[in-house]
Amino acid sequence: MKSLKVILLSCTIAASVFGAGAASPDVKYVDGAELTLINKTIDTPRRYARIDTLKYDGFTDYQRKELVQQSAGLALCFKTDSKGVRVKPVYQMHKPAGNQTGINTEGFDLYIKKNDRWLYAGSHVVRGGKDYVQLVDDMAPGEKECLLYLPNFSIVDTVYVGVDADSKIEPMPNPFRHKVVVFGSSFTHGTCCSRPGMSYPLQLERETGIQFCNLGMSGNSRLQQSYARVLADTETDAFLFDSFSNPLAPEIAEKFDSFLATIRAKHPTTPIIFMQTIYRENRNFDTKKDRVEAEKMAMAEKKVAEAMKTDKNIYWLVPTTGGTNDTSVDGIHPNDYGHTNWMNSLRRPLLEILAKYNIK
Repeated sequence: MKSLKVILLSCTIAASVFGAGAASPDVKYVDGAELTLINKTIDTPRRYARIDTLKYDGFTDYQRKELVQQSAGLALCFKTDSKGVRVKPVYQMHKPAGNQTGINTEGFDLYIKKNDRWLYAGSHVVRGGKDYVQLVDDMAPGEKECLLYLPNFSIVDTVYVGVDADSKIEPMPNPFRHKVVVFGSSFTHGTCCSRPGMSYPLQLERETGIQFCNLGMSGNSRLQQSYARVLADTETDAFLFDSFSNPLAPEIAEKFDSFLATIRAKHPTTPIIFMQTIYRENRNFDTKKDRVEAEKMAMAEKKVAEAMKTDKNIYWLVPTTGGTNDTSVDGIHPNDYGHTNWMNSLRRPLLEILAKYNIK
């Protein structure tokens, strides 16, 4: 019996060293706090949160405890000559969803620069009893510039990046120019994208070389003063607002002027580019949804047109995800193709506006 206990103890020790989730002796991990973090709208005590709710009030419990703590749009930048890249995350909260992939809500999305373009390298989510994910392996020798997008809907406490033990890894400067803050709805947040790097702001970022900071607040972008105060305190070169997708027409009529006034009090001449909400495919046959969406869109256009009469630094863009041509996952949220269409429909007119302010 004593020998059996010894055998069991030996097996337990072996499992802790070599079992699922154990770090390979050929891999070393670096804390993401030692790497460059980009796409932050405003400084926060928690590295991977998006708003400091101790500094700003007016948020609901859900917004304060979950929504603004999610790491949507944030990315780590680093250089490495490793053949592979792993990620070992420590979550405070996982956030699965029935209409989304696990990679989008909880996983990581890696891009690597090649011939001056950011190319997809790998994406994954922790599963199967492991505590890490292998995003890419067996790469050719040489230094790589890496862009690692964090989960869209989970709360991350710590991120460790794993590379070959004999390789180097170091932070690199932010590869993107300027700063444009994008505030909006679940569309901007990246709901129903297949992976974290596919929302239209992040596609714009990679395609233009301009930094787009994602402040998408899924289901909660309703022209509230709480968010307006945060945006007013943000240092930015321009604002891009998907601010008419969540509120109904009466809310837009009631809240728009005060929302804009709060931001303009601290950003009197910063360009503010408002976007019309996109066409939702669930209105194709539902007459009530069609009427509500039409009223919302008409009110948004009316209010922005009024503001443009007295403010030369306000602009209006109408993006498209492809109309009624099967670009949504659930009748509301665009898939990756829809987000690519959105990005392409924005890119030229948006760059023309930004160029007026030497943002290029």
